[in-house]
Amino acid sequence: LLPTLRCTRMAPSLEEYVKAHGGTRVIRRILIANNGMAATKAIMSMRQWSFLELGSSRELEFIVMASKDDLEANAEFIRLADAFVEVPPGKNINNYANVPLIVQIAKQQGVHCVWPGWGHASENPALPRALAEAGIQFLGPTAPVMHALGDKIASTILAQSSKVPCIPWNGDGVMAEIQPDGSIPEEPFKRACLKNYEEALECAHRIGYPVVLKASEGGGGKGIRKCNSNEELKVGWEQV
Repeated sequence: LLPTLRCTRMAPSLEEYVKAHGGTRVIRRILIANNGMAATKAIMSMRQWSFLELGSSRELEFIVMASKDDLEANAEFIRLADAFVEVPPGKNINNYANVPLIVQIAKQQGVHCVWPGWGHASENPALPRALAEAGIQFLGPTAPVMHALGDKIASTILAQSSKVPCIPWNGDGVMAEIQPDGSIPEEPFKRACLKNYEEALECAHRIGYPVVLKASEGGGGKGIRKCNSNEELKVGWEQV
C-alpha cells in the first residue's frame, strides 16, 4: 500500500481544475492498457502531476490489466494501481494487444479513458476507433492520424508532401492533401502501394540494387528484406 500524499495548500478539485482550464470532460478513472515499465511510469507520473496540481496523489484512479506472469512476479505497476483485472496469459494478442478485450474491460470497469502506453495495442487504429464508439476517451491520437503516421506508405507520403527529403522508393513523387481528420486520401495511398512482384521488380530496376522490401504495417522488423538481385527480390516478396 502506498501513502496518500496531500498538500497543505488550498488546491482545486479535479472538476474545478478542468473547468478553470476550459475543459468540459472530467477524467478520473483510467485504464492502463499496458504493463511493465510503461504502466509503472504512467501511474507514477500522473500521480505526481495530481499531487502538484490538485494537492493529492489520489485524485486519479488507475485500473490495470494483469496477466498471470505479471501477477506471479508481483509487478510494480500492479502494486501502484488502485485495482487490477486479470487477463489471459501468453502472447500479447491474448491480453495487452487484444483490442476487444481492452474495450470490454474499459466498459466493465466504467473508466473514463484508456492509456495505451507503447508497444502492444498502442499503434493499432482499431483501439481508438472502438473506444470512440463506446464513448470512452483514448489518451492518444485519433485512428486516422495513427494510421497516417504508423503506416509506412502513408507516413512517407505525408513526409514528402511536407517537403521532407526522402530516399528513392516506389512512391516517389506521390503527393497528397492531408484531410481534416489527419488521414491520407485513398487514391494517392493506393498509387504508392506495390501490388505484385512485377511492380516491385520494375521499381527495383529504376532505383537500383540493393533495395529494401518492407511491409507497410507491422513492427519488429519481421517484414523487412534486403534484396541484392531479382532472385532475392522474388523470394523476399513472398516472405514479406
